[in-house]
Amino acid sequence: MAVRLTLVVAAWSVCIGLPPALLAATALARWRFPGRSALDALVHLPLVLPPVVVGWLLLLTFGIHGVIGAELLAWFGVRLAFTRAGASLACAVMTFPLMVRAMRLSLEAVDPGFDQAARTLGAGRFDRFVTITLPLAAPGVLVGAITAFAASLGEFGAVITFAANIPGETQTLPLAIYTALQSPGGEATAARLSLISVGLALGGLLAAEFAARRLRPLLGR
Repeated sequence: MAVRLTLVVAAWSVCIGLPPALLAATALARWRFPGRSALDALVHLPLVLPPVVVGWLLLLTFGIHGVIGAELLAWFGVRLAFTRAGASLACAVMTFPLMVRAMRLSLEAVDPGFDQAARTLGAGRFDRFVTITLPLAAPGVLVGAITAFAASLGEFGAVITFAANIPGETQTLPLAIYTALQSPGGEATAARLSLISVGLALGGLLAAEFAARRLRPLLGR
């Protein structure tokens, strides 16, 4: 149960984080604006903050008494804290810098001459991005998504703080391992789950490397 839940949470975390990560990567790679350095620092903040702090900040923001969470509950009846969706959100926030980094590097590697040529032919900014820049940067987008998925499989601190450790609802694989270690005679279960976790993580990293190698020719490397 914990394995399947972990895969579901990781998949949804990528779906949640991918659009804003692509937007942030595009802004950092292609745009020049006041506060760009601040945005760059904010994007990478989850990498240096303790995961528990990230989970606590999510509680302050999206908890039932949070700035956004209270409004979501009052207007739409949506509660994120201590739910599977909350676990996905926590993983998305923690892996957000990984996605942005991979996408940004891929976008910066795209030859701006293609964009300039399309602009001289009358293509608008959105059309140029969708038909030229994004396809050429697709390897970085895919690698970022796979890497974030693999990292989400092992997220612990932010998930347990924001979504708690509820069996069948938010108890992902790392939390199940922690629970097993806290239970008398649970070492065997913890070892079995740890082996599964290692296998999933290695599979995700190998998939990211394979995707990078296969799609690298698209960027002319």
